[in-house]
Amino acid sequence: MTIKRFFPLRLALAAWAALTLWLCLAMITPAHAETISVQRASLQADNQGWSLDAHFDFDLNSSLEEAVNRSVPLYFTVDFTLSRPRWYWFDEEPVNVSQSIRLSYQPLTNEYRVSTGGLQLRFASLNEALAVIRHVASWHVIDRNQVHGGETYDASVRMQLDIALMPKPFQIDAVNNRDWNLSSDWKKFTFTASERAK
Repeated sequence: MTIKRFFPLRLALAAWAALTLWLCLAMITPAHAETISVQRASLQADNQGWSLDAHFDFDLNSSLEEAVNRSVPLYFTVDFTLSRPRWYWFDEEPVNVSQSIRLSYQPLTNEYRVSTGGLQLRFASLNEALAVIRHVASWHVIDRNQVHGGETYDASVRMQLDIALMPKPFQIDAVNNRDWNLSSDWKKFTFTASERAK
């Protein structure tokens, strides 16, 4: 085979290999990452300070839904931070709190359970349970003495599927499995503490 004929053949083989690799990666990588979106978030005054009200939008993929139905609990962690920029030093961060929400299925009673803190709710369907998890309401996050009245702060909230809280055998598999990657970006908004916070 002459050099002139060999070079186009090598070029064609290289192009075919690149195309094959690209198609394989396209099949392995999902068209879109499983994500949680923060629809809205706000702070409401309560008796001790302020509570968070946030609404998240997400669905469980087939792997996560199958895990729940096999009685593997899922943990969703909501993180909230409050900070105030300072030109002369690091940002002040008076609040940095988290809340975990546990989703589980009980086959004996054929019900889904949502637990957070000391509260446990029971539901007949997965959709009903997820509707509660998607809406975080009246979560007390700021005490009056943590902020200065009249000051404006940067508030941030996010939600993620927290594999660190799962049983150990599932943590190992979840780390390398894209199906278990479910999280939101930080949703940022401003908050001005009322004068009563003094």
